[in-house]
Amino acid sequence: MAEQPGFFDVDERYGALSAAGDPLERLAAVVDFEIFRPVLNAALARSDRSRGGRPPYDVVLMFRILVLQALYSLSDEQAEF
Repeated sequence: MAEQPGFFDVDERYGALSAAGDPLERLAAVVDFEIFRPVLNAALARSDRSRGGRPPYDVVLMFRILVLQALYSLSDEQAEF
């Protein structure tokens, strides 16, 4: 039976990735994705939220996912993990 992850396992995993030269950290340091927010907001037609419903995902987050999918040739299913 697999051991249950501990409370600090995620921090240790992120630390190991950073020490190994995480490419996602380098990408975040080089590209300021926030400069794309006005263009993305203008390009997306959002529905009227006055009737309620689930809030939409952040446009910059979705753009970053698309960039990562293109860089690493990931399918939608692979990008979810």
